[in-house]
Amino acid sequence: MTGRVAGKVALITGAARGQGRAHAVRLAQEGADVIAVDVCAPLPSVAYDSATPEDLEETVRLVEKLDRRIVSAQLDVRDLDALRTAVDGAVADLGRLDIVVANAGICVPAPWDQVTPTIFDDTISTNVTGVWNTVMAGAPHLVAAGGGSIILISSAAGLKVQPFMVPYTASKFAVRGMAKAFAAELAKHHIRVNSVHPTGVNTPMGSGDMQAVLGAAMAGDPRLGGMFTNLLPVQGTEPSDVADTVLFLASDESTFITAHEVAPDAGVTEF
Repeated sequence: MTGRVAGKVALITGAARGQGRAHAVRLAQEGADVIAVDVCAPLPSVAYDSATPEDLEETVRLVEKLDRRIVSAQLDVRDLDALRTAVDGAVADLGRLDIVVANAGICVPAPWDQVTPTIFDDTISTNVTGVWNTVMAGAPHLVAAGGGSIILISSAAGLKVQPFMVPYTASKFAVRGMAKAFAAELAKHHIRVNSVHPTGVNTPMGSGDMQAVLGAAMAGDPRLGGMFTNLLPVQGTEPSDVADTVLFLASDESTFITAHEVAPDAGVTEF
């Protein structure tokens, strides 16, 4: 078997569609088997369309089409017990775990004075607690394997302020810090931990009322709209672009990269 992650097994959260699906497919293309997790259900504060069980089934089909094994589970990453049970069972089936991609997350834009406790709690519990849970469920298996790579999906909003997203920006800075903190303690086990910071990605997260809400917020303070501008002349990127970065961090090509921020961000954090 050939491939840049041949013989490895990857856990990916938020795998039903968008970036998560792209990571699953890209890693499978390069030889990895996959554990795919997604809630496949709406959250109270999220206005855009949520993933469905059918979406997760499609991810399974795409990975199997590449002749790789995949175990899927429908669960909420905020439920540590359910996540541990699913990961432990999948690792028993697939034999090992080498790569963890904590991708599941939500974004609910709103001007600061329109952020409700529900929006704040949903965002922090999914984007921060859910990422912590993912590492806690996955890392012991990487220790047992003698090493591995943990990749926490943050955002350009984890490197640079993005307006009208107080909970999201707070959560993504937290993910960045978490990557560094885990990297320090897991280094003795030959486990690398890095964070990934994309610019806007063309996924269903931008569907529904999200763009309208963001537009209305910017109308209230147009001066801040420029903070979303990419340095490269593109509006956004594709999930596959982020998946290429994830593959690099999962592979042996990044053997000595740990505790770093890797930003496929079209330069937005520098502009």
